[in-house]
Amino acid sequence: MAPLKFCANISWLFTELPGVTQRMRDAARAGFRAVEAAWIYSSDLKELKTVKDETGLEFALINTPPGDLSAGDLGLGAVPGREQEFRQGLDLAVQYAKALDCRRIHLMAGRVPAGADRCAVAMEMEDTFVQNLKHAAGVLSKEGILGLIEPINTRITDPRYFLDSPHQAAVILQRVAHPSIRMQMDIYHWQIMDGNLTQNIRKYLPMTGHIQIAQVPDRHEPDSDGELSYTYLFKLLEELDYQDYIGCEYKPQRESESLDTWLYAVFNHHFYSMKLIHQDILNVDKSMDESRNNFAQKHLNISFTF
Repeated sequence: MAPLKFCANISWLFTELPGVTQRMRDAARAGFRAVEAAWIYSSDLKELKTVKDETGLEFALINTPPGDLSAGDLGLGAVPGREQEFRQGLDLAVQYAKALDCRRIHLMAGRVPAGADRCAVAMEMEDTFVQNLKHAAGVLSKEGILGLIEPINTRITDPRYFLDSPHQAAVILQRVAHPSIRMQMDIYHWQIMDGNLTQNIRKYLPMTGHIQIAQVPDRHEPDSDGELSYTYLFKLLEELDYQDYIGCEYKPQRESESLDTWLYAVFNHHFYSMKLIHQDILNVDKSMDESRNNFAQKHLNISFTF
């Protein structure tokens, strides 16, 4: 049974600090061994690499540039007529990913044009997305980088986002038919759009290359009040032998210094409920806290100080 690995999304966490590199350092101090981020292109690449090397952090995921946010863009992958801009953004993302040894890039689909009927433009946008993804697959496969497409819910987060369900994403992946393009599973979005998480996770995990988490509906910590039992979902992911990163992409209610609280609760639960399975981490001659810390390092890929 594979250990789960968590990474900090520094576009959502440690936001009391203004700079990406400052957030990287705080994530490392909090015990994370990996980070992910949406857009890091305003940051100096040399400085990012220096801090990455100094902290030992792994960059798990970055996004392609969104386009012109002030004009309403949120990705360009499925937007007809913007293919050249998408390719330029992809090249920039690859440049950053290679320098940071990041092996995953979220290829953002983008929004249905303002005023357009979703059904009327759906096929044209899907065709555009497929062609752009086929181009991306050729570029990324040469670099050993995985391209990801992420359904984003259109009920709460973004009513105009083109890609909004895992079922839609699966159809597009079948059309692209390339191992360098996979699905990004954000459990928050999947619950809002479709629910049926157990069956959807079982069905689509084989084509998934990255997972993100938050509680529903308020997008806070996984252990906050809401619809989802992450104790159950984490157990399910372990049973299904998921081995890639789980990104912590949520709006924290607590101070950054307390970010490890829910993670501690996760492995504390596992420490007691799974100790017979994981006898290798137990040592009766060590303190309970030290054993828990060993468990955290092995199964959460983070470390805690007590």
